[in-house]
Amino acid sequence: MHLMKTATFALAGSAMILLSACTDPNDGYQNTRAGAGTGALLGAALGAVVSKDAGKGAAIGAVAGGLAGGAYGSVLDKQEAELRNQLGNNVQIVNTGDRLVVTMPQDILFATDSANLRPDLTSDLRAVAQSINQYQGTTVQVIGHTDNTGTAAYNQDLSQRRASSVAGTLINYGVSGNRVQAYGRGEDQPRASNLTPEGRQQNRRVDIVILPNS
Repeated sequence: MHLMKTATFALAGSAMILLSACTDPNDGYQNTRAGAGTGALLGAALGAVVSKDAGKGAAIGAVAGGLAGGAYGSVLDKQEAELRNQLGNNVQIVNTGDRLVVTMPQDILFATDSANLRPDLTSDLRAVAQSINQYQGTTVQVIGHTDNTGTAAYNQDLSQRRASSVAGTLINYGVSGNRVQAYGRGEDQPRASNLTPEGRQQNRRVDIVILPNS
């Protein structure tokens, strides 16, 4: 019972770390801090399980996990800032704290119904490839999306071909093929309503998801 209480207190302390990591969202380091908090919780839980002294194991795990999680978030924050300086205004970047999602609208990559990249608009992909090569501890998922115009089968095939085209371009710019996977999601994952031209335009996109290796 005493060990369970000690472990509980350690986990509660870790939860406080996580909560404090979520404060002050405008300081530019929210993902570093959130990573530290999440890492502390996970480390505490694992430490309590694997250690004979659950309380001591949780405390040690919380510290180790917090340090690892903070470093993890810090790298993402740095890579995000660099990409924002390098990419065009039409490219969107979302940092979720455990990955970067670089969204490129179809219109800056492809002509309508085409999976052939426009040769005059690949500078952004070159910048993304350079960033991926700079941060070696990551893998990349390239995910193609369409609106719901046409049949679902056609849209699935088009999204896959577009994802493969972008993935191939990243590889041509030096990214190892072992780090890149391409997926087509067709019309299944809209980010806006397909009932309006504006919504359909948002849904036609390619997401480049950069995932740090665990």
